[in-house]
Amino acid sequence: MTVAEGLPAAGWGLRAEIVVEREHFAVDVAVQVAVGETLAVMGPSGAGKSTLLQALAGLQPLTAGEIEVAGRVVDRVATPRVQTAPMNRGIVLLGQDARLFPHLSVRENVAFGPRAAGSDARAARGTADEWLARVGLPGAGDRMPRELSGGEGQRVAVARALAASPRAVLLDEPLVALDPSTAGDIRQMLRDQLTGITTIAVTHDAADAVALADRLVVIEAGRVTQSGPVRAVLSAPATGFVASIAGVNRLVGVAADGGWESGGRHLTSADAGSLALAAVGGVPLAAVFRPEHVQVVDDGEADAWRTEVTRLEPTLAGVRVQTASCAIDVSLAVAAGLAPGDTVHLRIDPERVRFVSVR
Repeated sequence: MTVAEGLPAAGWGLRAEIVVEREHFAVDVAVQVAVGETLAVMGPSGAGKSTLLQALAGLQPLTAGEIEVAGRVVDRVATPRVQTAPMNRGIVLLGQDARLFPHLSVRENVAFGPRAAGSDARAARGTADEWLARVGLPGAGDRMPRELSGGEGQRVAVARALAASPRAVLLDEPLVALDPSTAGDIRQMLRDQLTGITTIAVTHDAADAVALADRLVVIEAGRVTQSGPVRAVLSAPATGFVASIAGVNRLVGVAADGGWESGGRHLTSADAGSLALAAVGGVPLAAVFRPEHVQVVDDGEADAWRTEVTRLEPTLAGVRVQTASCAIDVSLAVAAGLAPGDTVHLRIDPERVRFVSVR
C-alpha cells in the first residue's frame, strides 16, 4: 500500500516514505499512522528503527521520500523541495534518556514547550502543573532534574513533550533503561496519556507493543518484513526474528499429507485455517508452536520425532532446552536427566500447532 491509499475516516496523523542510504544497506520504509493511532515498530539491532525515527524528526536527512504530518508536508526530496526544521514539524521524539534541562526546575522544563509556542510565563507554568499531575507527579514542579529517579525523569519528559501539543510523538525505547516495576508503571502512564495522540513507538519488548499499540510493523535490514494488528503479527510470525520476539518456534517446511513436513518430521494441526494452508502439497509452510507445549516422550510413541539436545538454559519456571530442531520448556526434574548431545524424542499435540504461509 502506498501512502496515498487506504485513508482512514479520521485521516492520517502521519504518513511517510523514508529512504535513507546507510553503509551496508538502505532503510526503505513506508509508514502510515491514523490520527490518534499508536504504531509499534520492532526489529533486530541495526535494522533501521532509530534511523526511521531520526528521519521523521528531521534529525536525519532523507535520500529520497516524503513526510507528511497532519496533512502538511514537512519533508520532501523531490521538487518542489521541502525541508522543515525539527522544531517546526509538530513532532516530538522521546528516547531512553529523558534529557531534561539540568538548570531548570521540573516545572520550567515542562513549561518550555508552551512558552516557545507563545504562551505567557504564568499560563505556561499552569499548563506544566496540569501535565505533571496527569503523569503522576503532582506538586513536583519545584524539584530539579538531579533530584528525580529514572522513572520520575521519564514521566517529566513525557509531560514536557505533551505540553507542547505535538501533532505526533515518537518513542525510541523509552522504557529499556528502567527496572521492570517502574517500566510497567510508565507503560501504563503512556497508554493513558497517549490516547488520541498519533504515536510511533520503537520497542524491543513485545509487551510494550501489545500494551501500547494498535498495529505493529517489523523492520529487518531496512525493509518491512511484516505488518498488521499486533497480536495477529505475533501469532503468525513471518520471519525467525518475529518468532523470537513472540516466544514461539517457527519451523519452515512444506505442506505434505494434509500437514507439515521437514527432514522426516511430520506435524499436523487441528486449526481449520492451518488445514486449508496444508491442503496443497509441496507449498512452503511454517509450523508455529510454543516451547512449553512440546513434550519429551519415549522412543516409538506415535507422531514423535528424534532430535539432539544442544543447550540447556535455566528459566524462572524451569529450563529452556534448545534442540537441533526447536526449543522446548521443561521442568527441573525433566531437565535433570538431560545434557548436550543427548538424544530425545519430542511430540506436540495438533491442537497446539498452527501453520502459516512462508513468503
